[in-house]
Amino acid sequence: MAQPDASALPVVEVTERDLPVHCPNPAMPLWSSHPRVFLDVAAEGEAMCPYCGTRYRLRGGPRKGAH
Repeated sequence: MAQPDASALPVVEVTERDLPVHCPNPAMPLWSSHPRVFLDVAAEGEAMCPYCGTRYRLRGGPRKGAH
């Protein structure tokens, strides 16, 4: 199966108040649900859902000391 073009995938900007980040997020419609997966956006500043390809970006970039 071909990987989707990363530039065409949706991006959800999150803040530190949103941590821990999980996908699907509450704004996603029920019909597009998949198993919940928690994503570590703090370390790299961005993470992509392995199920649907949605990218989550931490406003302000990676947090120092995050693991």
